[in-house]
Amino acid sequence: MSLRYSSSKQINNSEPIVMAITVQVEKKFQKVSLDEKRLRRFVKTVCKRFGVANAAIDIEVVGDSEIRKLNKKFLKRSSVTDCLSFNLSDDSGYPSTVYQLVINAQMAERQAKKRRHPVEAELALYIIHSLLHCFGFDDKGRKRVQRMHETEDEILQQLGYGLVYNKRAGK
Repeated sequence: MSLRYSSSKQINNSEPIVMAITVQVEKKFQKVSLDEKRLRRFVKTVCKRFGVANAAIDIEVVGDSEIRKLNKKFLKRSSVTDCLSFNLSDDSGYPSTVYQLVINAQMAERQAKKRRHPVEAELALYIIHSLLHCFGFDDKGRKRVQRMHETEDEILQQLGYGLVYNKRAGK
């Protein structure tokens, strides 16, 4: 399946600024469903929030086995993880930004059950988390982790998924 978004915006009678966000999704783990329209909207919203106007975003939805292989190959870690993100951008041309996100739907199912929210919210969290890494966020160290989780919760709330990390605090 493949999603595409593109629009033009006019500012102060100048030339139109073209915003083209292209999202392609490949589901290798079929047991989970995705709301494609909502996915398209929230990827666009997150990119816009961080000033990314032109981007090609490839999202691969996989299970534990596949993400373990990729984690081992690229990060030399033999464990299962929630998501991996790669900024494949270069200076050679359009689109100026290329991101590849790998999302573990099997882990999302487990975590959603544990956190008592829909699987779709957990998948949204993983996609947002991956995008934030591409935008320069780092989750090494307590303060950086806290900043990243707060940003994720803020975006998830804005998109109608609710809080994930700060449910008890009621933020």
